[in-house]
Amino acid sequence: MNEMPTRAQARAQEKSAGPTVARHGRLKRHHPFKTVAALLVGLLAVVGISTAGVAAYATYDVASSLKPAVKLVDAKGKVVTPGIGAMDGAFNVLLAGSDSGGGNKGYGDRGENLNDVTMLLHVSADHKNATVVSFPRDMYVPIPSCPDGKGGSYDAMSSQKINNTLSYGGLACTVLTVEKLTGLDIPYAGVIQFDGVIEMSNAVGGVNVCVAGDIKDPYTGLDVKAGENTLQGAPALAFLRTRHGVGDGSDLGRISNQQVFLSSLVRTIKSADTLANPVRVYALAKAATSNISLSESLNNPTTIASMAMALKNVDVPKVVFVQYPNHYQGDGVAPTKDAASTLMTALQDDKPVTLTGDTGVGSEAAPGAATQAPAAPSTPATQAPAAPAPTDTSSAAAGDGSSVQLPSDVHGQTAAQVTCSKPFQD
Repeated sequence: MNEMPTRAQARAQEKSAGPTVARHGRLKRHHPFKTVAALLVGLLAVVGISTAGVAAYATYDVASSLKPAVKLVDAKGKVVTPGIGAMDGAFNVLLAGSDSGGGNKGYGDRGENLNDVTMLLHVSADHKNATVVSFPRDMYVPIPSCPDGKGGSYDAMSSQKINNTLSYGGLACTVLTVEKLTGLDIPYAGVIQFDGVIEMSNAVGGVNVCVAGDIKDPYTGLDVKAGENTLQGAPALAFLRTRHGVGDGSDLGRISNQQVFLSSLVRTIKSADTLANPVRVYALAKAATSNISLSESLNNPTTIASMAMALKNVDVPKVVFVQYPNHYQGDGVAPTKDAASTLMTALQDDKPVTLTGDTGVGSEAAPGAATQAPAAPSTPATQAPAAPAPTDTSSAAAGDGSSVQLPSDVHGQTAAQVTCSKPFQD
């Protein structure tokens, strides 16, 4: 296989691509980070509006805020154009978070457009389970041949870090890489912006997160105290971006820290206080669609609404966040093949998964190991929250007789688990 081109060469190739190339750089260099939550928020919001007048206006306004679409292609370079309509059966959505500054000088010069966050959402055919898989940015994976936008293609590579795919071949290349890695068909995808996280956290009035100890990260500007904190705006973004402030300082710690936030965000979105408030629901939909660059297959309010109708039926304990199985290797990590096979086979067979391991190096169970859905965000506290009544926090409660148990070295949590971020420790 040919070696990865230098970043300078990749940028030069990208600039030379014609204006019709959707996979190469016709995306703005937005930062995003974040999350399947961004799209999950938008999906839930579109169908959550209960007032007819607000719904009618929201449909128009959200549609007008959609960004130019991004073309996805299959392994042969053919444009993927799935049908629009009711969302029947299982579906997969990939979200990439770029590490570029998106033109916002406040984020600094981020350099190359790398996908430092890559997440896959799988919703089961019966719409009763949702699994969100986070792929470590430094995981070495094979990158398949990706179209170069000029009728040719870039060479396949046997082993490169997955976060190179966005700069190497655009969003479509990231999708092709994850499809090759997982064996799943991924017809829907998007790239999320930094600013979207701020707007969505504002839309729900803040997200409650538990912190096991004071965290201060000069790299992101994060400064939170031990206990329960309500984060929105820039502090919410700093929390999601922090790596040096949590766990062992690695991207793996950042993944589990993000899951602390995302699980709380899902609980907040699914709460009656949010879904019964048409203004708040509309704000969520607007924030999501205004700050995500979507694939052509997803750049349609009808499609988003049909997905939302499926997602709103997923109970909070049935939303499982899982880190793609990996182990340290060289200057990054490599897939742990047997565990990854167990996870991916379960998703290919459309079976729910049950976590048996811990939540990861960046988080831990909250005092009392509670599983609950919190009320609306409250005023930030400076001391540890009171310990709730003990409850089963494993994802076993989310499974049934057909659930596939993942090995104990696979990390993650359900959206029902209340967890706390762990401060960085040498």
